[in-house]
Amino acid sequence: MTTLEKAKLWLSDTFDKETRDAVQSLIDSNSPDLEDSFYRELEFGTGGMRGIMGVGTNRLNKYTLGQATQGLANYMLQQFQGEEISVAIAYDVRNNSKEFGKLVADVLTANGIKVLLFKNHRPTPELSFTVRDKKCNGGIVLTASHNPPEYNGYKVYWNDGAQIVPPHDEAIINEVYSVKFEEIKFDGNDDLIEWIGEEQDDVYIDACIENSTYQDVEKGNLNIVFTSIHGTTYATVPKALEKAGFKKIDLVKEQMIPSGNFPTVDSPNPEEPAALEMAMDLAKITNADIVIGTDPDGDRLGIAVRNLEGEIQLLNGNQCNTILTYYILDQWKKQGKITGKEFIGSTIVTSDIFFDIAEKFGVDCKVGLTGFKWIGKMIRDFEGQEKFICGGEESFGFMTGDFVRDKDSCGSIILACEIAAWCKANEKTMYEYLIEIYQETGMYYEGLINIVKKGRDGAEEIQNMMKNFRENPPKSLAGSLVEEVKDFKEQTNFVVSENQIHVMDDIPKSNVLIYYTQDGTKVCVRPSGTEPKIKFYVSVKESITSKEDFEETLKSLEQKIEEVRKDLQLN
Repeated sequence: MTTLEKAKLWLSDTFDKETRDAVQSLIDSNSPDLEDSFYRELEFGTGGMRGIMGVGTNRLNKYTLGQATQGLANYMLQQFQGEEISVAIAYDVRNNSKEFGKLVADVLTANGIKVLLFKNHRPTPELSFTVRDKKCNGGIVLTASHNPPEYNGYKVYWNDGAQIVPPHDEAIINEVYSVKFEEIKFDGNDDLIEWIGEEQDDVYIDACIENSTYQDVEKGNLNIVFTSIHGTTYATVPKALEKAGFKKIDLVKEQMIPSGNFPTVDSPNPEEPAALEMAMDLAKITNADIVIGTDPDGDRLGIAVRNLEGEIQLLNGNQCNTILTYYILDQWKKQGKITGKEFIGSTIVTSDIFFDIAEKFGVDCKVGLTGFKWIGKMIRDFEGQEKFICGGEESFGFMTGDFVRDKDSCGSIILACEIAAWCKANEKTMYEYLIEIYQETGMYYEGLINIVKKGRDGAEEIQNMMKNFRENPPKSLAGSLVEEVKDFKEQTNFVVSENQIHVMDDIPKSNVLIYYTQDGTKVCVRPSGTEPKIKFYVSVKESITSKEDFEETLKSLEQKIEEVRKDLQLN
């Protein structure tokens, strides 16, 4: 079926007049958007379903959301036969998120499923917490994380509060794709909706404080600057910090106003220094010790601290998680809580420093595919056997304890501020604390290279790039011979020196390649599951013996990443 034929199906009476008119306009104008809107169906990736809002099968709209929710309802009715099924629903600040939240609730209630619906936008981790706290069968959050304003998305959680993983994810997808648009039940039953208000914030915040604080430190002396970058955490993080005992909290007021247009930034992504520019400017005025920003749905956080020159500098995700993980494990050790049956969680694209940290403290480091749903799966798989302590991934996500089964900026921020206050009381900065950790583990440094390829042609180009890297792996990177080629799609590990292929079946198949060189350089290649990008994660390592060696070592590692980029011909 051609794209035009697919589009014409949306001119039937199954679709409302507004939708029909919009599709007809695309057809009449021969708009280039017609092809991208209909050439495929939106897929569930590592972060669920995410796409540009608009009409069409490859867009997020009333019908694609309705189809996804009807499929989910069908599956839940099969899985929980004879039970009163309940689903919690939250949504972020994005345009249409609130309306989408009610739309999804209507489809569920039309199928006889009870809905716990937040009255206003709330962070994704609070939804994960609420699923467990309210003993729901599942959860849904409407969000597109830090994507541009034209995007929105849909993430599904199971009854453990974690995002869906096998076998539920594939089974739900099969149900979704079997739903015809005319089969969607849109006429909801408001009697089956229970509204959730601010009272749930307090329960969630109390849990964050309980799971993220370890010792009494001089919290009143820490100068904090916080920004929600127009996102959901305006309602939770300032209150949580105050309740945890921090006194000096300066807010970027212009960015505490929730808005799906994100008017003060080009991208509401705390991974990017530009998104925290206003916060860093405020930090100069207030002499802040730490600057923190969160993404629109409040699961990721960016942390900036004072470097060796006293300037505020954004840490990357691996550096943030290194500090948080090391501190937590150090506290667990001092409190005698490590028995050898504990673990931390990480992902295949995250720094290998977490293996070193875990070994130092006598805990296991379990690794999964990209995305916190796999860390959530670890917790569930080993519940009652091994104790989960904390987990993180390079994309600015971290979680403390298992009360939330997804990355959680609120608990992580409370923890980060405790560490900053402890460092200040001991006359050092978090940056210096990081260097002390590097002196024990070796200094790891990472770079992320994103190649953007939009539209149908871009998707095909990304597939061809992955095919080429799979069939023609590099022989050396930055002057060091490639020793291992791990292919997670084929579940193989080719060890060059042995000329042997080993089977890797402990991690599910995924379109990911990892190259390891003899000097420990690691390069991971994967298509993004949520954006039109192919990503290259580069990690390099050198030993470091003192703080005085830091700047020189950093320059050497930066140069090595640049050499890797040139070797891979990434312009």
